[in-house]
Amino acid sequence: MSDVPAALYEGKAKIVYPGEDADTLVLFFKDDTSAFDGEKREQLARKGEINNAFNAYIQTYLQEHGVPTHFLRRLDARRSLVRRLDMIPVESVLRNRAAGSLCRRLGVEEGRLLEPPVLEFFLKNDALHDPMINRSHIRTFGYAHAEEVERMEYWTLRVNALLRERFAQVGLILVDFKLEFGRFAGEIFLGDEFSPDGCRLWDVQSQEKMDKDRFRRGLGGVVEAYIEVARRLGIATDA
Repeated sequence: MSDVPAALYEGKAKIVYPGEDADTLVLFFKDDTSAFDGEKREQLARKGEINNAFNAYIQTYLQEHGVPTHFLRRLDARRSLVRRLDMIPVESVLRNRAAGSLCRRLGVEEGRLLEPPVLEFFLKNDALHDPMINRSHIRTFGYAHAEEVERMEYWTLRVNALLRERFAQVGLILVDFKLEFGRFAGEIFLGDEFSPDGCRLWDVQSQEKMDKDRFRRGLGGVVEAYIEVARRLGIATDA
């Protein structure tokens, strides 16, 4: 019989397993890649390893700068130990430049500098294609309390300030990113992952896309771009 515990949940890019105790979980990073609500799917060798290493670096960096995250430690090439959060079913999306759905919704040219940055909320619901919602929706439908929304906004803006500067140091523009939050011991913690799967990164000189848009647009070189971003940040990707 296998000693591997049964999975608690399997998503598009990760599998969640029980952790060391009731307060922890293990995240297993898969090579699966998808876009357009799962209509486009592919397996990209080593992507799970790269994202696990990338996420460990970013979440540790954020913790060192005062951001509470669920990350505890990387267990091996594909697994990380995290706190078990009571997840809030809302994505916080921060946009420093216009790209993706913002351009389609508002007719804005890609790459336009957004000052101040735009913060949006989306309901996590695959069946509804993750519709955009606002603070009133969040409070009225009980997704989170008003104070929790304020903390989500605060930490999203703080993460942006920290990572925008960090990526700029290695010649990258942080175009946009999404975050998920959850509750632990009465406090709001950053959950899920931060990797090129969930953000847009452009080379500052060439404007080359170094993120999942390479997969969405069929540009190729997805894993190679992720590895290059990791290399610039000094992240070892061969563990």
